[in-house]
Amino acid sequence: MISQSSAPAADRQAPAPAAVPVRWGVLGAAAIALQKVIPAMQRGTWSRVVALASRDERRAAAACARLGIERAYGSYQALLDDPDIEAIYNPLPNDLHVPWTLRALQAGKHVLCEKPIALTAAEAQTLLQVRDQSGLLLAEAFMVRTHPQWLRVRELIADGRIGELRLTSAHFSYFQADPANIRNGVAAGGGGLMDIGCYPVTLSRWLFGSEPLRVLALIERDPRLGIDRLTSGVLEFSGGRATFNVATQLVPFQRFEAFGTRGRIELQIPFNAPPDAAMRVLVDDGSEFAGRAAAVIEFPAVDQYTLQGDLFSRAVRGQGVVPVPLEDAIANMAVLDALFLSAETGQWQMLAAR
Repeated sequence: MISQSSAPAADRQAPAPAAVPVRWGVLGAAAIALQKVIPAMQRGTWSRVVALASRDERRAAAACARLGIERAYGSYQALLDDPDIEAIYNPLPNDLHVPWTLRALQAGKHVLCEKPIALTAAEAQTLLQVRDQSGLLLAEAFMVRTHPQWLRVRELIADGRIGELRLTSAHFSYFQADPANIRNGVAAGGGGLMDIGCYPVTLSRWLFGSEPLRVLALIERDPRLGIDRLTSGVLEFSGGRATFNVATQLVPFQRFEAFGTRGRIELQIPFNAPPDAAMRVLVDDGSEFAGRAAAVIEFPAVDQYTLQGDLFSRAVRGQGVVPVPLEDAIANMAVLDALFLSAETGQWQMLAAR
């Protein structure tokens, strides 16, 4: 078994620049923010969460008291009006991503917006002009693309460890059928493809290093809720294909595999890597049946939300770039749009060259 450090060798050798933490405000009291992202950012070196807003001021105050946050606001706009806040984390429901990201940019704040960044690619494109005119940073919160296991997998593929990449295969599922849950609301942008299908889409694009030429999808919708509860998709790239199945009413499970002409890579917990457990990536050269000769690369426990927050904050301070910029988010939304259209028409959908 090979153990991997959580930081590249160059970063370990060079003295770290003195951190001047970015002052963050959070829009809303979403579970992902309260349970995962805020605690993780608070453990970071470059990020300091100083304020949280909710439309229910008592809820904001309770969340701030529990998490040790200085300021609670009873409206999102009041938080944006605070001149001390430099950056905004937007974990609001999907249909509120673009409206409040626009307002945050107009208020002079950098923005890290939860995925998917919009309801459609066209809606996401409305952010471009405001971002460019403001000179501020805007990124989509795909924390997986900061985790060392994914950085190493991409490096292995680029180095030819499995030969030429020809196929990726992903599965991601959980069970959630509560009509009151925001992920089950069609108008709010709920459903499997938007909530978790966006992960295999962004990761396959990232690993192939290009945009798909065409896509095909099959969707099963919940007859009561209307959301897609089981979606299967195929993305055809110039050099291979990506396949995935995502579901919101199946047993919780996840897996990701990349197949090349000479080997295979398997990520056992690709998307929700726990912050307190080592991650294992299998690299199989196919020399023995069922991967029994696969080498195991182990990565020490890290919190990908901490990494995401600190990378964004460092970019705000002029050190590095944001992990998933707006242009990438728009391209990802274009693929999601095409998958929805394919499911409606029953046909392959071509994507415009980018």
